[in-house]
Amino acid sequence: MNTSPFPTAPGNDHAVLLLHGLSSSPAELRFLARALVEEGFVTHTPEIRGYSAGTGHVPMEEWVSAAVAEFDALASRHRHVSVCGLSMGATLAAAVAQQRPTARALLLLSITLSYDGWAIPWYRFLLDYVYYTPLRSRYRYREHEPYGLRNEALRSKIARVMQRGEISEVGPASIGVPALHEAGRLTSSVRKKLKSISTDCLIIHAIDDETSSPHNARYVMANVGASFLRTIWLDDSYHMITSDNEREVVARECALFMRESAAASASCDNPTPVVSRALARRLRQLAAVARKA
Repeated sequence: MNTSPFPTAPGNDHAVLLLHGLSSSPAELRFLARALVEEGFVTHTPEIRGYSAGTGHVPMEEWVSAAVAEFDALASRHRHVSVCGLSMGATLAAAVAQQRPTARALLLLSITLSYDGWAIPWYRFLLDYVYYTPLRSRYRYREHEPYGLRNEALRSKIARVMQRGEISEVGPASIGVPALHEAGRLTSSVRKKLKSISTDCLIIHAIDDETSSPHNARYVMANVGASFLRTIWLDDSYHMITSDNEREVVARECALFMRESAAASASCDNPTPVVSRALARRLRQLAAVARKA
């Protein structure tokens, strides 16, 4: 099932494949999608069978194949295609970049390679064993406060939705054990292949992320194969950075990074690219840093 409920800007040459979090919906990325469209990008936020809420259960290999197919569809229509994911969606985005090195940029928002944040219950690791028991089809891990949000007003609103057992704009009220098991398999696969990712990479992570600690971002920084890598730390958000206090910062930095990546690519093809003075100065700074590395 493929849906893109947000407006796009047809005719532009840079598309962004947006991947939401585990067992959630495109609503998580509504603000970011709209902001990127306003910046001139085409956005597509699909539902992935077996990964998105209410779409059944399939092995994680099928999640990756479906996401790659979405990428290929965009690549057939647009010159540049970047991949952006939130939470486990960032891990899925990395898996896409591993298979599609032609991706223009890889944007990893609150990447989750391990559920190790300060709000994760101590018994979380036991769910790995529950999968191998009859309970796997009945037990669901329930989300709880702070629901990935530092913003107290929005958190209060989300809490009411979660108490009704519904899917909110920051994710589902609960996640099934089979989905968590497949997510663990996905993270293991991505960890092993990070060195193979050469795509320009942006990492944005909150220093107080309660779901996936900053260790997740640091691990990617130390192991990804990208030569153009930028990391941005947020200090006024929790896990759901596309909805929390610094969502405007996240959108702005994503747009800026993709523009810089595309401009750098164009400068390789065109010896006299036409760019703004500010962007040209920024590109020279990046080139100088790359030479020193």
